[in-house]
Amino acid sequence: MRFRTAILTVFLATLMPALGALAQEPQQAQPVKGIYLLTDYPAVTVRPGTTSTINLRLQNFQVPPERFALSVEGVPEGWTATLLGGGQPVAAAMATMNDSTTLQLRIEVPADADMKPREVIVNATGGQSKIALPIQVSLAKELPARLSLKPQLPSLRGSARSNFEFMLDLKNDSGRDLVVGLSAQAPPNFGATFGEQYGSQELNSIPVPAGESKTVKLTVRPPSTARADTFPVTVRASAEDATAETKVELAISGQPQLTISGRDGVMSGRAEAGRETSIPVVVANNGTAPAERVELSSTAPSGWQIRFEPAALDGIPPGEQREVQALITPPDKAIAGDYVPTLNVTAGGESANAQFRITVATSTMWGIVGAGIIGIALLIMVGAVARFGRR
Repeated sequence: MRFRTAILTVFLATLMPALGALAQEPQQAQPVKGIYLLTDYPAVTVRPGTTSTINLRLQNFQVPPERFALSVEGVPEGWTATLLGGGQPVAAAMATMNDSTTLQLRIEVPADADMKPREVIVNATGGQSKIALPIQVSLAKELPARLSLKPQLPSLRGSARSNFEFMLDLKNDSGRDLVVGLSAQAPPNFGATFGEQYGSQELNSIPVPAGESKTVKLTVRPPSTARADTFPVTVRASAEDATAETKVELAISGQPQLTISGRDGVMSGRAEAGRETSIPVVVANNGTAPAERVELSSTAPSGWQIRFEPAALDGIPPGEQREVQALITPPDKAIAGDYVPTLNVTAGGESANAQFRITVATSTMWGIVGAGIIGIALLIMVGAVARFGRR
C-alpha cells in the first residue's frame, strides 16, 4: 500500500507542473472562415432630394468562391436603391478566396421624404447561406459643409520651359451653395495660378452649387533654371468650415540651353582679305542637362570661308562652357569694311546663334601693287604732258 502511494505521489508531482504550464499557455485564436458582407459606415445621414453612395465589399476568408445573389429590402416608398459593381447595376457577385469584391449601394432620396430614420437591408444569398447587412439612414435638411478635390492626372512630365496644367475636379457635397477658395503651395520660384477649365481667366475662388462639381485648371510654371527632379505641389480648397486637399507633382526632365559668344563677351574681330584669321568663340550650356554632340556652323557673306577647330564637341555638362576657334578667311578681293557673319551651335533639338562683326582690311601686297600702278600711271601722264606739251 505504501509502495502504491509513493508511486502515485511521484506521478502527480511529475504531472502537475506540466498541467500548470499548459493552463498558462494562451489559447490561439481560431482563423476566421466564411464570406461576409461589410461596410465601413453602416449608419449614414442623407439630405432629402440628393443621392448618397455607400461602399460595400463582399469579403472571402479562406473558403472557396461562391455566387451570391444580391438584393435590397426595406426601401421606403418613393426611394430608389441600386446595387452597383464596376460602375453598373449588378444582381450577383463573387469573391475569390482571401479577397474581396467591391460594391456600392446608391440611395436616391426624394425631396419630399419625411425626416423619420429608416433602415434598409442588403442581402447576399448563396447556395447554403444568407448574409444580411442592415444600414441605418437618417435624414437631415442641412449637412455640414463638405468638399472633395481630385486631380484627373496627378503627375505630369515636361521640361523647365513647360507650363504644367492640372485639371482638378472640385465637388460640393454640402446641402448648400458654397464659394470655394483655391490655393496652391508650390516650390520657391514656381508660379501657380487657377483658371477655368476652358479660358484664360485667372481665379482665386469659384462658386459651386450644392451637390454639384466643377473642374478647375491649375497651371504651374517652373523657373527656367529648375533642375531635373520631381516637385510636389499641395492644392487646397476651402469654404466655411470645410477643407479639401490633394497633391500633384511635376516631373521635370533636364534640358540643355546653349549660348555662343566671343571670349570675355567680345563679339567682334579683325581679318585680312585672303588670309585666315582665328577668333576665339565660347559655347556655354546654361541648362539643366548635358548638351550632347554639339556642332558648329556659320552663315557668312558670299565667298567667305569659316571653319571651326574643333568642328564638334562631344558634350558640355550643365553650367559649363567650352572654347573653340573660328577660322575666318575673307575672299581675296573683299572690299575693306565691316561684315557680320552669323555663328551657329546646335545640340539635339537645341540651338543658338550670334552675330560677330568682322572688320576686313585689304592685303598690304595689294596696297603696294595699287601704289605702283598709280605711280606708273602718273609717270606716263607726266611724260605725255612733257612730250606733247612742247607742241
